[in-house]
Order: sequence, then C-alpha cells, then structure tokens
Amino acid sequence: MRHSLSLRVGPIGFRIGSAWATPIAQLACLYAGYPAADLPEATVRLSPPRPWRRVLRPTVALGGDHMLPDAAPLPLAHALLAAEMAMNLQVALGHRRHLLLHASAVERDGRAIVMTGESGAGKSTLATLLGARGWRFMGDEFVLLDPVTGSLRAFPRLVSLKNGAIREVASHIPDARFGPLLRGTPKGDIRHLVPDAAAVAAMDVPAVPALLLFPRYGAAPGVRGVGAGEAFVRLTQASTNYVALGEVGFDALTRFVREVPRVAIDYPDTGAALAQVEDLWRAL
Repeated sequence: MRHSLSLRVGPIGFRIGSAWATPIAQLACLYAGYPAADLPEATVRLSPPRPWRRVLRPTVALGGDHMLPDAAPLPLAHALLAAEMAMNLQVALGHRRHLLLHASAVERDGRAIVMTGESGAGKSTLATLLGARGWRFMGDEFVLLDPVTGSLRAFPRLVSLKNGAIREVASHIPDARFGPLLRGTPKGDIRHLVPDAAAVAAMDVPAVPALLLFPRYGAAPGVRGVGAGEAFVRLTQASTNYVALGEVGFDALTRFVREVPRVAIDYPDTGAALAQVEDLWRAL
C-alpha cells in the first residue's frame, strides 16, 4: 500500500493501508487524538478491485486479514466509510480476546449501560447524546465483554450517524467534530462523529456492566423488564464471535444476563429516551 496509518481503538490496534492518499488523510485527521498501535492485530487494505480502478472511476474494495467475498466495492468518494466498514469487519471476524456484542455503551461512576437492538433502534444516537450529558462514551459499534472478569472494555471508534440522526446530534451538540458528509451510500447519508477527548483519554479504563437496555424508537413511551432467556437469545444474535468462542462465550454471556438488570424501552423521540434512561439509572 502506498499510504498507511497505524492507530489503536481501545484494546485493538489497526494497520490501515490505502492505494490513495485521501482516505488515510481523512482517517489521520479524525483519529488525530488516538494513540498509534504498538503491535497492530488487525490489517485493513483499501485497494481497487482492478488496477485501472485506481484512476478510472476509482473504486475501493474492502480488504484485510479477513474478507467477505461478496462485499461490494464503494466509490472513492465513500472511502472513509469503506475504511470504517473494513475496520469493523476485522474486529467482527478476527477478535477473540473478548465476547463481542453489537451494541453501544456509556459509563458513569465506573458502571456502564449497554444498549443493543436492531438497526434504527437509536442506540448510537442515545450513546452519543448521553456522552454529551456527563456520561463517558464507550462505543457505538461493539461492546467488548471480558470473559474472565465480566468487565467491559471501550471501543470508541468514530460514531457512524445516518440520515436524520446527523441533524439530531448536530442540534444537541453544536461544537461536535464531524467528518465529511457522505451522500447516497448503501446506508443512506452518513457522517462520522469524533468522540470527545475524554472518551478517547479513558478508553483503557474498564467498566462494570450495570444495565442492559433494549431501546426501540418510534413508539409510545413504555418500559418493561426483559427475561434472562429472551436477553440471552437476542445477545447471541447480536454477537459476531459467540459461536467461535464456544464454551467461553456461553459462560460469559450467561453470567452477563444473569447478573445485569435487563430493560426494554419504547420512545417517540430522543428527549423521552434520555429521560427514561436517567430514570432507570436512578432506580438501580
């Protein structure tokens, strides 16, 4: 690769190579506050699917240590999205030191809320806005559960905001740092938000899970408890390496759903959701 960058997000180090300078320059700017990786465990490659695609209608293929054969390449204008997707892919398919949960997380006073749900549930938006209200943002893509201690490790990568969530977050956090607006991606309009300096500075500080939340956007306000069995099944579906970890993953997830309170909330707007989260936290 002609251009490269090394960086660490939480406990995971990345080595990113690109056939073009622009993606690396964008990543270097947005990840400027992150440390370099001493020993990168994940390699990302951004390269053209065919040599002529580097200059003729340039197109970026997602590559690295782990690849999906049917992953469609993206135009060079969406190279930042390609880089983030490739980074996530390396973690999802290659990381084994923690049980991975597709979730967002925030921390206060050493205890964390884990939020998981289907795409569009609002977990990224909620985690971002809570991060601006005195909580420490721990991540919006993966929550890393230590199978030995049961603690959570932060993975505060760039926050991938989509469509209406971009305006929502910008209206609440006017001084937020954003990457370029990527229009017309396969996921709609996307803009990456840089986590605040406090989240990056504390990304090596673990937290104890204190609440498991299943948010659902677009419904009348409501709160209900979630049984351990239901939570277990939903989290196995939200984990990319549960099967690969075998008995270790089963034991870690069993302990997690047994020991952590589990609640589902429905909410019509982010204001209602933020109030619900604060009420639930005070009741713990």
